[in-house]
Amino acid sequence: MQAVSRGAKESGGRTIGVTAKSFRSRVNQWIDDEIRVANWQDRLFELVKQGDAYVACKGGTGTLVELAVVWEMVKKGTMKTKPIVVFGEFWNPVIECVGEVDGRDDDGLIHVSSSPFDVAEHISRQLGVAKRR
Repeated sequence: MQAVSRGAKESGGRTIGVTAKSFRSRVNQWIDDEIRVANWQDRLFELVKQGDAYVACKGGTGTLVELAVVWEMVKKGTMKTKPIVVFGEFWNPVIECVGEVDGRDDDGLIHVSSSPFDVAEHISRQLGVAKRR
């Protein structure tokens, strides 16, 4: 997360870190504001609440849980639709497998991106954010 935070800060963004007391971890030097919660469940839903868009990079079970929760909440209409992007081909088998089980296409809820530039462009388009020069 340090690389993501650093990139956001160097691009002029404001960064928020959501940490859990149960993890005993703290924010990195690139974080402007820390939101400290009690446990990983609270952290998960705080991340969902804080996000304007969601990007899943290659990761393990924690990243999979975060992606699944956001995806399900958008699909079920328990939160407004926000951009969801997976970075890299790594996620294709997961998305295809879920599509087979659900028996339908998710109408493009998840955008598969192959470059950081495409991630930024897609989210900017979806949120109606003008390009900065």
